[in-house]
Amino acid sequence: MTARGAATVPAEGAPARPGNASHVDRAEGVIRTGIHSGAHPQGSRLRERELADALGVSRVPVREALNRLAAEGLVVQSPRRGASVRRLTLRDVDELFDLRLSLEVFAARRAAEIVADGGGHPGLRRVMTEAEDATRLGSPAGIAAANTAFHAEIIAMTGNRLLQASLQPSLGLMHWLFRLTATEAGPQQHCAEHRNIYGAIHEGRPRLAEALAHAHIEIRRTPVMHTLADVLPPR
Repeated sequence: MTARGAATVPAEGAPARPGNASHVDRAEGVIRTGIHSGAHPQGSRLRERELADALGVSRVPVREALNRLAAEGLVVQSPRRGASVRRLTLRDVDELFDLRLSLEVFAARRAAEIVADGGGHPGLRRVMTEAEDATRLGSPAGIAAANTAFHAEIIAMTGNRLLQASLQPSLGLMHWLFRLTATEAGPQQHCAEHRNIYGAIHEGRPRLAEALAHAHIEIRRTPVMHTLADVLPPR
């Protein structure tokens, strides 16, 4: 589940789909990569004409790409200033952890309940495999995208549209945070925790899935906040 309703997050540099949509996909991927890498610093303007010229496309796909990134929380749009990269603060990060605890812990329990009642979860197995492959390859961009997709897919498994809509505007921030703190905890440890959560859901064990999801999120809060304390402003 992304801002466009699918249960995955576009990988940076992923092949574009045919047609006009491919220009939007490519523009979105390039701009997202620029934000994650710092090529587009926080608070900087994202001028449609400059981006369109650099990508060799019209301003229409660039505008749509910026709309998508705004829906994910990475870009801020205003009538006078246009689009700019969001300024991330420590308060934003702390509040994101609060939101994730509220939504994802419930979602993990609900997903396990659905499996216990006979429901399937092929999408979660797929994103778990993608996360394992990215971890094995040691690709920071791939790991961040796959990890975000894993959490988003658990939300999608619940089938709760309001729950999905609540997480939707924060997926981009989650992905960005995974990139900013790529070395905060070993990717193998992160993947192992995801594997444990997946196992609890796969076995239809709601309480275990709930507990593992809570621990996985909350245990990261202090080290992440410490890592970013010298990088981000307080608020």
